Amino acid sequence: MILLASLLGPLALSFDKKVAFCKSWKYVFPAMILPALFYIGWDMYFTAQGVWHFNPNYITGIYLYNLPMEEVLFFFIVPYCCVFIYACIRAYFPQWSNSFIGEKIFLLIAILLLVVGILFFNRAYTSWTFLLNAFFMFLIYFTRRKWKAFDITAFLISYLIILIPFLLVNGFLTAIPVVLYNDAENLGIRIYTIPLEDVFYGMLLIMMNIGLYERVQWKK
Repeated sequence: MILLASLLGPLALSFDKKVAFCKSWKYVFPAMILPALFYIGWDMYFTAQGVWHFNPNYITGIYLYNLPMEEVLFFFIVPYCCVFIYACIRAYFPQWSNSFIGEKIFLLIAILLLVVGILFFNRAYTSWTFLLNAFFMFLIYFTRRKWKAFDITAFLISYLIILIPFLLVNGFLTAIPVVLYNDAENLGIRIYTIPLEDVFYGMLLIMMNIGLYERVQWKK
């Protein structure tokens, strides 16, 4: 129900004439595949290791190995909604484009994530999330020629906006709770009931989807 509610708005607005996001579906859907496969594998491993688990009272009971069907759908529905928001920002606010300040903030975030990931290497959720984020951000920053279409400034602004619905959805999932976390594997810092790591877990997922979405378009 939460996933369906999240999808309805962006899906209905995908036919907006200015953004015309429906015309980008041929780029959006192929770009979703690799991040989804990566995250499904990551989730399966962490679930098996007891980093988190799912409350059977709030899911259908249909599983892909040890992942609920809803968790698998999360890696397609949430990226669709977030890439849509990014496309809206680029269409309605073209002035919010690549800037020197935006790129330096992006680099600073990557450095901070790298440092925290190393310092808390013994906490699986923290280290994996922060280090993978840092790696992908460094990859984009230092190989800009291969990511020409990826707008760092627009991404950062989009993600700040995305955080509002993202935290609302995650707030429901962790407060009910649908997802339960092993605090020995994270920093123990919560935004309401949401582990801080979730902010960057989502950031990497969306960054991968937007990055590949832009690369697929650029290659075409």
